[in-house]
Amino acid sequence: MSRIIIKNGMIHDAIHEEAYLSDLLIEEGKIKEIGANIVCPDAEVLDASGAQVYPGFVDAHCHLGVDGYAIRFEGDDCNEMTNILTPELRIIDAVNPMDETFAHAREGGVTCVATGPGSANVLGGTFAAIKTAGKRVDDMIVKEPVAMKCAFGENPKRCYQNKNNYSRMSTASKLRIMLQKTREYLALKEASATPKEQPKFDPQLEALIPVIQGEIPLKAHAHQANDIFTAIRIAKEFGVKLTLEHCTDGALIAEELAAEGFPVCVGPSFGHATKYELKNKSFKTPGILSEAGCHVSIITDSPVIPQEYLPLCAGLAVKNGMKEFEALKAITIYPAEHIGIEDRVGSLAVGKDADIVIADGNVMLSSTRILFTIIDGKIVYQ
Repeated sequence: MSRIIIKNGMIHDAIHEEAYLSDLLIEEGKIKEIGANIVCPDAEVLDASGAQVYPGFVDAHCHLGVDGYAIRFEGDDCNEMTNILTPELRIIDAVNPMDETFAHAREGGVTCVATGPGSANVLGGTFAAIKTAGKRVDDMIVKEPVAMKCAFGENPKRCYQNKNNYSRMSTASKLRIMLQKTREYLALKEASATPKEQPKFDPQLEALIPVIQGEIPLKAHAHQANDIFTAIRIAKEFGVKLTLEHCTDGALIAEELAAEGFPVCVGPSFGHATKYELKNKSFKTPGILSEAGCHVSIITDSPVIPQEYLPLCAGLAVKNGMKEFEALKAITIYPAEHIGIEDRVGSLAVGKDADIVIADGNVMLSSTRILFTIIDGKIVYQ
C-alpha cells in the first residue's frame, strides 16, 4: 500500500483562515489523516519543516492541452470555426496530455483544471475537469462534462460576422432557439411509448439535454456588463444553471451579481486590454466582487496567462485589495465548487484526493518556489 507522510508543515487547508502546524498522511491517493505526530512506519516521509502546505490549485476556466505550445494550426483545437453551433463537441477529444504546458502547470502547483472550447461559437461544446498529470486523458478525468460552453459579446460577432451572426441579438437568439429545440426534443423523447415513436437522434440536442435537466450549467463567456445580464436573462427564461466566466465588468455591477448568486470567475486579468470589452480589466475586480458577497474564482484562461501563474494571479488580486484567505479559496475550493468537484479537490480534508502543494513560502509571491506537487498521492514535480 502506497503511503506518504508530510511532516511538520504549515497547513493552509482552504477551510480554516489561520494556517496550523501539522502532519498529513496520504494513503492510496487519498488524504487519510491530518494531525500532530502521525506515525506510520512503512510510509515515505517528506520533511516539510519550515515549508507551507496547500491544496493543489484549481483553475475553473482554461484551455489547457488544446492550444499547442510553440506550434500553430497543427495544435490549435480550441475553437471549431466551421459552425457557430457545436454543442455536441467534447473537449476530451482534443486534449493532448503530452503538451508541455501540463508540465508547466505541475511546476506551478496547478493540479486540476476545467478545460474546454474557446469562445468563437455561440455554443462551443462541453468542458471537462481533469488532473494535470497523465498520458491518457481518459485516466485524468475527474468529471466530464462539467459545463456547456456558450459565448456572448465580441467573439461570436467577430468570428462569424460575415457568415450569420452580425449582432448581439443574433447571438442571443441562436442560443434561445437551441434551448427551445432541446426542450421540445426532450418532451418528445419522454412522451414516446415505443422506440419507433422516438424522435430522430440529434447529437446537438442530445448534448444540451443535461443543460435543460439542470445536470450541468451553461458556462457563459461574458466580459461586458450588458452581455453578463443577457446570459442571466436567458438562463432564467429557461430555468437552467449558469456560471459567469471572465466578468471583466464585474466591479461595475457587483451588487447586482451578488444578488443574483451565480458563481463568477474573473480573468485573465494580466496584460493589455486587446479589445473594447476588456477596457475595465483589473486585478481589483476579484476583491470587489468578493466583498460584495459573490462566489469568486480566479482564472488564467490559459494559455492567455500561462497555467503555472495561477497562484501569482491570486497574489496580484491581494495586492489590489482582495483578502488573502479569499484569494486562496479563489484558486482552490471556490473553483472546485464552480465546476462541481468540491467533493474530491479544493481543500485539505480527510477523504479527499491527495492533491497537495508544498512550497518554501507564500505561493502568492513571485519569489516562492514550489518544492513538491503531489497528484493523487504521487509526486509529479520535485
